[in-house]
Amino acid sequence: MKKLVTAIVFLALLPAISNAAERRLDLDTYRDKLKGGFVGQMAGVTFGAPTEFKAEGFALPESLLRGWSPTMIEGALIQDDIYVELTFLQTLEKYGLEVSQEQIGKDFGDSKYPLWHANKWGRDNIRKGIMPPLSGHPKYNPHADDIDFQIEADLLGLISPGMPRAVQDLGWKFGHVMNYGDGVYGGIFIGAMYAAAFFESDRVKVVEAGLSAIPAESNYAKTIRDVLAAYQENPADWKHAWRKIEDKWGKLTNCPDRHPLYPWRKLGIGANVNGAYVVIGLLYGEGDPMRTIQIATMSGRDSDCNPSSAMGILGTIIGFDNLPAEFKSGLPAMKGRKFAFTNYDFDSALVAMERTARQNLTAQNGREEIQIWFIPPNDPSPLPLEQWPYGTPAEDVKP
Repeated sequence: MKKLVTAIVFLALLPAISNAAERRLDLDTYRDKLKGGFVGQMAGVTFGAPTEFKAEGFALPESLLRGWSPTMIEGALIQDDIYVELTFLQTLEKYGLEVSQEQIGKDFGDSKYPLWHANKWGRDNIRKGIMPPLSGHPKYNPHADDIDFQIEADLLGLISPGMPRAVQDLGWKFGHVMNYGDGVYGGIFIGAMYAAAFFESDRVKVVEAGLSAIPAESNYAKTIRDVLAAYQENPADWKHAWRKIEDKWGKLTNCPDRHPLYPWRKLGIGANVNGAYVVIGLLYGEGDPMRTIQIATMSGRDSDCNPSSAMGILGTIIGFDNLPAEFKSGLPAMKGRKFAFTNYDFDSALVAMERTARQNLTAQNGREEIQIWFIPPNDPSPLPLEQWPYGTPAEDVKP
């Protein structure tokens, strides 16, 4: 009899046990963090745009940074960081989360906007009939390790609050349209940090959550761990971490293009180094939005994309209500104006992201009750290890 009572009590407790790790996110909080992340992304990319690739192998002096003006945020309407990810959003809206990689490729191939590097090669491949995942493979795409997917994967995190496995699933499909290996891991890393930022305010833990979503043996993960180690050694001087990354990883880029200002150097657009600069901005910015943007910009290389991701993640952590007023005061002037080459303006993009996030919640076995999202455990899955298959690139040599 005693055994029967014990069994009944245990069975009665099962729902409570199964829900113990379930996390709750009320809809107002999701909307605030979604909006904060999207505005942060917009502010970062417009702030850093004038210095893009002006600093290669050296840090930008702070004196060269411009001040912030609220009207600057309108520049996000024409940025490739934004219009490419909104193409992804449109595909997800039309075909759902189970969209095939082939359909993703077709939609990307039909796009009319200007592209560069891995994005351009991937789209050109698709138009030639080389479909994903081969469109992003190094055999057909010499820019496969470049930053491209990393700068447009913010969306995947914003629609996957607390769901890094969903980021992985979507990132593996979308990322291989234009990238491979570290180029794909970069996007999944960024997306997983966004996913964590809905629940975690400790920036180091957010970075660690991103790392947990990609293979530890990858060069990308090794690069980010080097930033974390440098931050632990000296959390007060961002240039300490910057020098560590430049010295170890700065010249190991697989991008075949030469820098237009320094033709003896290959263009430093590799995903791992630029991802390191995202993390440097996020950590050393100490939670201050403008300082986060400034440090990610001063780190150089792709100095608009990196502050965009860093500030997007921080904006998700702190939410729209806690963003500086000057980042928000320019938004009313954008009302009704569509992002270039898309059908979305600011408000309709947020509505579409929320709608897709709700579908994502259901697909990941979560649920919504009275405007509260219940998110079950969603730990990342192990991903296959992909690395550039053609050997270590030669270092740059001055003429």
